Amino acid sequence: MHYIFLLLDGCSFYGIFAKVILPLIVPALITSAIFAFMWKWDDFLASLLYLNNPSNYTVSLALKMFSDPSAQSDWGAMFAMATLSILPIMLIFIFCQKYLVEGISTEGLKG
Repeated sequence: MHYIFLLLDGCSFYGIFAKVILPLIVPALITSAIFAFMWKWDDFLASLLYLNNPSNYTVSLALKMFSDPSAQSDWGAMFAMATLSILPIMLIFIFCQKYLVEGISTEGLKG
């Protein structure tokens, strides 16, 4: 099967991958990387179960630990932290919006 591609394009299997396939899948790879980052960034339960040291806590877990149910919470500081925790995802969306839209729009196309 690889020999057909070798004769048609005049390059190796890796050359075909780098010049033909990779440019076509870059939007899908970037889209899946953005979604994976967003899901890990928002993951609360895994960090709650696996992290024992408070210096290793993620942003969502630190936000939860910042509120104190037995005392009065500082809501202004908590909302400021929540806004800052959204900032990296917003920046990634702004800078990678072209790839994200392209990856989602070409997802359902045939042939």
